[in-house]
Amino acid sequence: MQYSPAGEPVSPAVDRRLLVSYDNYTAAQRAVDTLSDAGFPVENTAIVGSDLRLEETVTGRLTNGRAALSGLITGAVFGLVVGLFLGLFTSTTTSFIGLVLWSILWGAIAGAAFGFTSHAFTGGTRDFSSRSSIVAGRYDVLVASPMLDQAQALLQGGVQPADTVVVQRPPSAGPATTSPVTTGDTAPQATGFPESEPRAEEVRDDDRAGASRGPRP
Repeated sequence: MQYSPAGEPVSPAVDRRLLVSYDNYTAAQRAVDTLSDAGFPVENTAIVGSDLRLEETVTGRLTNGRAALSGLITGAVFGLVVGLFLGLFTSTTTSFIGLVLWSILWGAIAGAAFGFTSHAFTGGTRDFSSRSSIVAGRYDVLVASPMLDQAQALLQGGVQPADTVVVQRPPSAGPATTSPVTTGDTAPQATGFPESEPRAEEVRDDDRAGASRGPRP
């Protein structure tokens, strides 16, 4: 068991292999659901998003009035929660209702005032409302290496949704594969010369040997 610098145990890294890639998270989630329905141990899978980017969707124009209205709603909800909590300590129903109503009223007033002033101080630099989210360009479904073949068989046997788009595996995805090393007898390496013809180096060596011996009698 490995331990972190803080002394907490760290789980060993799992060797995961790429099973399939999609262009949206919903399709990757369906793939894991398919494996789960087939009885595959999905605790050995993972969904990894790559090519992350920030997307900010503009929902509309924001003015002082809209900022105040949004703050009013937020303040009213907060006042309701506070009023219900404080109302638990009252003894009569009338006081409970009155406390809840007063909490909603004062929460709405405070929220509207805060929303108006906070937007007014921006000086018109951000006159729109938006919603931000982090999305990925590709979602990879990874499986533990010993179970890759089983997961591939189960996923290929399942029904693919019509709106599922499979992303091609990039060249850099997954570990690099190496050619297997064979043991035992190995085939002779090709030298580029026919077996029946001697090489030029051998011919020159034979000529030197004959010259050193001299002519035969």
